[in-house]
Amino acid sequence: MKFSLQINASPYHSAASLTAYHFAVEVLAQQHEIYRIFFYHDGIYNALKSANPPDDEISIFKNWSELALKHELDLVICISGAQRRGLTVENIASGFRLGGLGQLLESTILADRFLVFG
Repeated sequence: MKFSLQINASPYHSAASLTAYHFAVEVLAQQHEIYRIFFYHDGIYNALKSANPPDDEISIFKNWSELALKHELDLVICISGAQRRGLTVENIASGFRLGGLGQLLESTILADRFLVFG
């Protein structure tokens, strides 16, 4: 089965991002495919390279980056959401890229299941 995910929540203001991450890990462990993960609204903060959580907290952008590298995932940040919130190309963590709502629409069309977190 092919999944696409949309993440709307900031990584440290709700559990939605971490839940989405764990869901993605499990989907991949069960040999399913993830077509794309789209970060929208405050979800764009999942890609903030300069975030520096304390050592006893999860570094969600690092987790997403590593998962993307390991499984060749397409992590897309909404460009208009990023612009509104001051996220620039220089601030984006490895494995993420900027994209538009066309990629979000394509994700809903080409996936068997589309899930929204946050």
